[in-house]
Parts: sequence; C-alpha cells; structure tokens
Amino acid sequence: MSLVMNLYYKGMNGSARAFAEEMEKNGTAELIRKEEGNEMYSYFISLDDPETVLLIDAWKNQEALDKHHASPMMKTIIQLREKYNLHMSAKRFISDDENSKDDAFIRK
Repeated sequence: MSLVMNLYYKGMNGSARAFAEEMEKNGTAELIRKEEGNEMYSYFISLDDPETVLLIDAWKNQEALDKHHASPMMKTIIQLREKYNLHMSAKRFISDDENSKDDAFIRK
C-alpha cells in the first residue's frame, strides 16, 4: 500500500512551471526523493492547461508523509509557492497494487 498525492499547482504566465523548474534546479526535489519512505516525486506539465503543473508524490505510508511535512524541505516549498503565487488543489489516493487485475491491459 502507498499513499499517492496528486497536487495541482496553478499559476499565471508560466509561474507553475517556473516553480517546478526551481524545485528541480535547487535540489529540493532530489532531497525529497531521497527521504525515507518516498516512492515517487515527479512533476508533469498539463497539455490542456499550460498554467497547471501536476506533482505526483507517493509515500510508503502516512508516517513517512507526516515526516516529510515536518522536514526542512517544506519551508522551501512554502516559500517558493509564495514566490510564484501558486494556488493548489489535491487528490489523495491509496494504492491497491496487491489486488490489481490491470496487468492484462498494460503493454510492457
């Protein structure tokens, strides 16, 4: 089981993309990927809304996510959100990989 957060960053004039690029460039994203319990931390650009960037953020369990929220990286993230005047929405998912019957539909 994993916790997966889809975080949608919305801005104006390319600010969401600039935020994601700065997170990568300054090393914060890589530090988060190295945190214990992190399973995925990846940004994606929306094709239908260029002012939205999706972050898929997956964690082993709630404890790992809670530790991340208490980490020094959160201060950096919050400061950059303010810098780029971003607004967010989030969707939370719990993986069900053990009971998946989707493999028949996945081309590998």
